[in-house]
Amino acid sequence: MARVAHQTLPETFSRDVARYAWRAMLAEVNLTPKPGLVDCHNSGAHRDMDRQTFHRSASAIAEGLPAMVELGAACARLTATETLLRLRTVGQRCEEAMFHATAGVNTHKGTLFTLGLFCAAIGRHAALGLPLSADALAATVAGFCQGIVERELVTLTGHSPLTAGQRLFITHGLTGARGEAERGYPLVINFALPFYRQCRRQGLSDTLALHNTLLLLIAYNHDTNVVSRGGLGSLRWIQQRASMLLATGGIRSPADLPRIEQFDDACIARNLSPGGSADLLILTWFLFHFDLQEKHD
Repeated sequence: MARVAHQTLPETFSRDVARYAWRAMLAEVNLTPKPGLVDCHNSGAHRDMDRQTFHRSASAIAEGLPAMVELGAACARLTATETLLRLRTVGQRCEEAMFHATAGVNTHKGTLFTLGLFCAAIGRHAALGLPLSADALAATVAGFCQGIVERELVTLTGHSPLTAGQRLFITHGLTGARGEAERGYPLVINFALPFYRQCRRQGLSDTLALHNTLLLLIAYNHDTNVVSRGGLGSLRWIQQRASMLLATGGIRSPADLPRIEQFDDACIARNLSPGGSADLLILTWFLFHFDLQEKHD
């Protein structure tokens, strides 16, 4: 995937980026078992979706992501704020396609937010000839989202219904996906991605590396999906359970997978699903494999 340095990107470039994003979404949902999340064995703590729902959703979103890469390139000379405004319009169309594919079920809204931002950042960097490293892209994403917590969480205006994220900010002070984006995804850039790379260097398969990285994300992420289902007590419980699994060796071989199955059973019994951590796992896989491809080109 050769880097370009002009504002009109080859169609193959944006399609290749979208394909990595699609593969990242499939890697997450196909990872089995997972605690409280949809996988090949069950639907976790969910009643309205299954693995096929996620596959349809991923395909629908992937169709819209090339436009976000291209928009990032087309807006390369605009300010970050102007780019975000235009990106929202494209993102809303992509979200509509997702809901159409899933018959109204929210499978990947958080993922779409995250991948859309990074696809636009990739387009911007490619158009300007800037580095396509994870760190550089995350810094641009942070620029896109500068002030988003203040605008959309701290200053709540009007009388329209609050989003789930806004309610959790008012109740618990959690900034959720917006806060993570405004900070440039430090949980992924500083923790999950280096940890995933380390797992791979140690000889763990992609699957085993993903299992351990998901546990790491659950242990440290203030997952608003968990809090919305079970409150702060449930967040502490799921973080402690994930931390304990890592502290006692993690998942080093398929023989360790029953430990995840037990975690899954416990999450289902508590109706907990760490969907925010799953979104960050998708981003981790995407950035690792996109960066790997860039280094090979």
